Amino acid sequence: MSLLTDKKILLGITGSIAAYKVADWVRALRREGCQVTVVMTEAACRFITPLTMAALSGNPVHTGMFAAEAPETIPHINLAREHDLLLIAPASAQTIARLAHGLADNLLATVALASSGPILVCPAMNSVMFQHPATQTNLATIRSFGYQVIEPDCGKMACGEEGPGRLTEWENVRQAILTAFAPQDLAGEQVLITAGPTRESFDPVRFLSNPSTGKMGYALAATARQRGATVTLISGPTGLAAPPGVRRIQVTTAAEMQAQVMDCLAATTIVVKAAAVSDYRPAEPQPHKVKKGEAALSLPLVANPDILKELGERKRDSANFPLLIGFAAESRDHLQEGARKLKEKNLDLIVVNDIGGTEETGFGADTNRVTLLDRNGVQEDVPLLSKEETAHRIWDAVARLIDG
Repeated sequence: MSLLTDKKILLGITGSIAAYKVADWVRALRREGCQVTVVMTEAACRFITPLTMAALSGNPVHTGMFAAEAPETIPHINLAREHDLLLIAPASAQTIARLAHGLADNLLATVALASSGPILVCPAMNSVMFQHPATQTNLATIRSFGYQVIEPDCGKMACGEEGPGRLTEWENVRQAILTAFAPQDLAGEQVLITAGPTRESFDPVRFLSNPSTGKMGYALAATARQRGATVTLISGPTGLAAPPGVRRIQVTTAAEMQAQVMDCLAATTIVVKAAAVSDYRPAEPQPHKVKKGEAALSLPLVANPDILKELGERKRDSANFPLLIGFAAESRDHLQEGARKLKEKNLDLIVVNDIGGTEETGFGADTNRVTLLDRNGVQEDVPLLSKEETAHRIWDAVARLIDG
């Protein structure tokens, strides 16, 4: 089940060539279990047809202020009442001006006036139009009303110009929608998360590492941001994009990760060590590629610093140390090992992942099944969920620790 399952989204489409892009957004929302209803301005109907949006949304499309059928329903009032969130995308300069001046001269603008829920606005227009002082003033005005403006991307426009004004990517919008529905119980927290593997070079083309993809750590970063935290993500090598609104620091080795964690520690209130840090590194890395037949049959190793253990030791000597959360990926005796690490490393919470189970859990999977153990002896068995949903369960436990 998605975090957006059963949410009712009202999508307002306005007169911009970027209208064709939101067709895929409707499909993405429906895949996550949302009910989507579309309102289109007269200009929007010139770029994409109501028939297309009706087929994709599975609901009638609303284009006029007065309903031809069942006029007693008062569309602008009922549409505002019956939906959890209004998403206006693409938002043209004309529509943004309407919103800023409180006009009620078409159905979409009137619905916005009648809406009491979250309103997300995604501008899309020529870069000169976007940067014009009138547009910027109008955007500042609607922000003051509480509307959330999702900044457009920079790039080449349909008109041939290049600059800010391209409709933002779907993932940025999805994160904004999730944020609108998420509890803001981490507001004011400064969260530091480590994610992904580390790599320890043997020579310029070979290294020691592990199968971690960073998916769990990145999900934790994205969901912490959704819940209001300021997030710094220290990431080993992964193929993942930084979550919107998250500051990412990229590292390669365990020593580099340790240095960055310690540098960031003073400004942090919550530390989550989700990275799969290499326990060992080659004792003598070679400056040049070792040729076949030249390598010894044994590779001497030395231990890397145990970052989580060092943090736990610092915590013993500090009355105001950040909340400390660790991870334990175990293939056997996972609960016993988790309880041991919780105590030995002086943690507030540990997330125990049984990687000896099925392909549905552990490295590289999109789902996870974990057990949470906290400093007060509370154990919570989290069922198989997406890593995003698992991350929210972890933050629920963290929020309880903060309150308690």
